[in-house]
Amino acid sequence: MGTLLASLLPFIIGSALVPIENIINILLLKSPRQGLLKATAYVVGMTALRLLQGIIFGLIFSNQEGGGKSPVALTLQLVLGILLLVTAYKQWSNEDDPDAPPPKWLAMIDSLTPLTAFWIGFGVLLINAKLWVFTLGAIGIIEAAQLGQPSSTIVYLLYVLLAESLLLLSILFRVAIPQKSKILLEQASAWLTLNNRPIMIIVSLVFGLLFLYQGASGLLNL
Repeated sequence: MGTLLASLLPFIIGSALVPIENIINILLLKSPRQGLLKATAYVVGMTALRLLQGIIFGLIFSNQEGGGKSPVALTLQLVLGILLLVTAYKQWSNEDDPDAPPPKWLAMIDSLTPLTAFWIGFGVLLINAKLWVFTLGAIGIIEAAQLGQPSSTIVYLLYVLLAESLLLLSILFRVAIPQKSKILLEQASAWLTLNNRPIMIIVSLVFGLLFLYQGASGLLNL
């Protein structure tokens, strides 16, 4: 189990550190009207899509035979590495990221309803190719471990929880210390917005090289 979690760790960290997801969540928390409810609905929307992905693609991957990493999972890692390196280059060259949500979403945060926030959370994952590959790669690794359905489900739920850990921590922080959290969330939002580009470059470059190496070396050694 420890080896499996170590294999999932890059997918977890990569998913958790996507700046735009955290920026939207913090902006929702700062909203003067139902901010906490809207942020919670936003995270629930993301969770709903990840659970749907787990059900559908878990069934697909579970039909594969043999142990160890499958060619499908390794190919997904290779594709993810390429996508992340392309993102790093585009951020470095100051090109727009096609997976980023439209800027107008950020301008309408305060006017959103909780239901709309739910669908935005669902949609942010739905349109982001890199996050799809993160999740599919994690599912492939879990199924390749052949833990059995109950254990595989528990590990995948743990993956979802950890992938959304920064979002959940922001919400818990807002609940625990509502007054102080307003100032700190404001500072966090400003910092993430200011440093979005360098964060994306570093994260995309590091994990892009890691996944490219893991996918390519794994396929060559099959």
